[in-house]
Amino acid sequence: MAIPLLLLLLLLASSSFISAAPPTPPFSPQDNILIDCGAKSPATLPDGRSFKTEEQSTQFLKTNKDIQVSVPSADVPSPIYLTARIFTEQATYAFQLTRPGFHWVRLHFFPLKNNEFDLQQATFSVMTDKYVLLHNFKVNNNTNAILKEYLLNVTEPKFSINFIPMKNSAAFINAIEVVSAPDSLISDQGTALFPVDSFSGLSDFGYQVAYRLNMGGPLITSQNDTLGRTWIPDTDFLKDKNLARSFSVATNVVKYTDVLTPIIAPATVYSSLTKMADSKTMQPNFNVSWKFDVDTSFDYVLRMHFCDIVSKSLNDLYFNVYINGKMAISGLDLSSLTGELGVPYYKDIVVNASTMSGGLSVQIGPMNEKTGTVNAILNGLEVLKMSNSVDSLDGEFGVDGTSAGLGTKGTVAAVGFAMMFGAFVGLGAMVIKWKRRPQDWQKRNSFSAWLLPIHASDSSFMASKNSVGSHKSNFYSSTGLGRYFSFAELQEATKNFDSSAIIGVGGFGNVYLGTIDDGTKVAVKRGNPQSEQGITEFQTEIQMLSKLRHRHLVSLIGYCDENDEMILVYEYMSNGPFRDHLYGKNLQPLSWKQRLEISIGAARGLHYLHTGIAQGIIHRDVKTTNILLDDAFVAKVADFGLSKDAPMGQNHVSTAVKGSFGYLDPEYFRRQQLTDKSDVYSFGVVLLEVLCARPAINPQLPREQVSLAEWAMQWKRKGLIEKIIDPHLVGTINPESMKKFAEAAEKCLAEYGVDRPTMGDVLWNLEYALQLQEAFTQGKSEEEAKVQSATVSASPAPVAVTPISPSSDHRPVFKPEENKGPAEVQAIDDHSGTAMFAQFSGLSGR
Repeated sequence: MAIPLLLLLLLLASSSFISAAPPTPPFSPQDNILIDCGAKSPATLPDGRSFKTEEQSTQFLKTNKDIQVSVPSADVPSPIYLTARIFTEQATYAFQLTRPGFHWVRLHFFPLKNNEFDLQQATFSVMTDKYVLLHNFKVNNNTNAILKEYLLNVTEPKFSINFIPMKNSAAFINAIEVVSAPDSLISDQGTALFPVDSFSGLSDFGYQVAYRLNMGGPLITSQNDTLGRTWIPDTDFLKDKNLARSFSVATNVVKYTDVLTPIIAPATVYSSLTKMADSKTMQPNFNVSWKFDVDTSFDYVLRMHFCDIVSKSLNDLYFNVYINGKMAISGLDLSSLTGELGVPYYKDIVVNASTMSGGLSVQIGPMNEKTGTVNAILNGLEVLKMSNSVDSLDGEFGVDGTSAGLGTKGTVAAVGFAMMFGAFVGLGAMVIKWKRRPQDWQKRNSFSAWLLPIHASDSSFMASKNSVGSHKSNFYSSTGLGRYFSFAELQEATKNFDSSAIIGVGGFGNVYLGTIDDGTKVAVKRGNPQSEQGITEFQTEIQMLSKLRHRHLVSLIGYCDENDEMILVYEYMSNGPFRDHLYGKNLQPLSWKQRLEISIGAARGLHYLHTGIAQGIIHRDVKTTNILLDDAFVAKVADFGLSKDAPMGQNHVSTAVKGSFGYLDPEYFRRQQLTDKSDVYSFGVVLLEVLCARPAINPQLPREQVSLAEWAMQWKRKGLIEKIIDPHLVGTINPESMKKFAEAAEKCLAEYGVDRPTMGDVLWNLEYALQLQEAFTQGKSEEEAKVQSATVSASPAPVAVTPISPSSDHRPVFKPEENKGPAEVQAIDDHSGTAMFAQFSGLSGR
């Protein structure tokens, strides 16, 4: 009989779906120990799992006094809560495991009524050989079933769980699960919050599941989850339900990858989400917020699940994620990370206990930039409590009775790893089309030659003059923000923020010249709470500077976060912006050698930003006013308010155009796609300012001369660049040095980013120009200069870096590995403990 057309189409559609999205085989745990404590017969749960009796299981129960209790029925979600075993003395369950690694440990409690003990008042502790799971635990008249869920890295084949009742009390347990977890479930890498930085060592902690939410979707039970987990709806945790809307699609829309499989979270999580509600306004500007009660003495890992199932096209959704009001993810563009819509993505963020005085809150909101649809989404959220310094997940005491004191393991880890840059990318031997570098140039100019030991031995800036805010002082110094200043200290330093002390004004507010401690001058950057745009830039600068340390980047001394004040304290750059010494201030003209050395220093700073940390940073506002000079005319790049993290695995960041006119990369302006080559273009304009001593844009000049880049390149193409150089340089500059310098600027200003050199290439050519100039002043020939350039680096002697014993703030100090080839050279942290701290003068708003 003929098959109806409609039925045939349905069958074809079904078969094509099956072939297009083959199901992932379920995870089969090697250890799958399920015990129904106190039971006489096994119990089968609705999800099909079978819990054995203690006699049937392979575990060994050691106890002298225990009681088995059961009830025929109760208002419980599972039969495992109908029986229990009660202990009046310490009891131990010992398990022989098949394989080491992470295991789920789930403890089930329900206070059954019995004639022996009132289990609602029972008080006891539960410990493994390593971790404290529960300390003086009591159900506190809770008449509901209680699940305590842990994820522990078990390294020994024997695993024990000890139940220890308090004196004159009892302990009890209804059921126990010890189940292998997939190796891929916990990555060793995450991101620390405030400052945002890489975090390594997640596999060294034990975890307790505090919350597991399915945003915008239904309850997911162990029956429907890939690993027997339960996901609850997020509605009860929304701070304002009117600001949020649920959205869902069919689960077959979710496209898993080889890296991210349903083991991380089931398709039901990624096929639903909570997004911004329709505010009926032209430009919605609000956040969707969730609030959670947590134990604020512990650190937490937040695993945030995302899947763009709302967008109609790529690169149309950009949004921010905040945790406790701090920027956790800026400008998240899921399609750039995943390559297509509907592909799951997750991010692990470590939240330090010091930032959770008021509990835990999570917010998502728009970027407030004209980049695509105004919306923000979140598909799922897992909140995991981290074990502290004595491996406790409840209370401050460890298994051996030692106390964690005021700190936690998470805090110590954040101290160490917030100062690290994670795995630094190899720099490689970059190919130069326009001038090849010597093969050993990279080795001679590795970051180790320009990075200084962290704070060395001078801790005078790290210690507060009084005990006020000492707890904050420890935290901020440990996270790389240096010394914590009280507001009163900064009032005194700036004479109550006297207007006569203002040395710069920006969108964030004012920069004041201040004097601290023994007369050290500093620049005090005070955020203006009325300036929304300025505060965003201010927070970006905090995040960037907290993870950047380099000789040629402006140093951050400290921080004030008192009440509503947001203040950063920098080293005072006594010679001000580079621009002031080129034109406009009637200062003593710089020699050509000085200009070359300053340009080289700035290039080193930018080269470090682009390649010296794992992800890389794009400055986005390179100009002569953001290159500052200290008392020795050492150049330092400043102002990171517009900076962006370079995208991992992508070649650009799609973002609204920001920067300064005259320096903007034309390709970035046209396509709104930011790359590190955008900084290279801006630096090319800086080089022309150095050579010609005039502004990048001067509207008072004739039309063809308004733009320095266009005007200078016209003369360069004519071969007459020497006609427009700074008159102060005439007769003092080596023509070959000027030619090499001008060639570098020309290459930087190429129309398309792909045709521009890297900052490493620019740096080498500037160093070569300096060698030519030095040979010229010493009466050497060009050939002699080439030999010198190939054998002697223009860099000063490398700073000796030796291991330093960890200080009280637990900062790590790194020693570069020996015998590394050019592609394996690693960066180390840079901050001088003896350098004077300072910041900008003459700063103007954008």
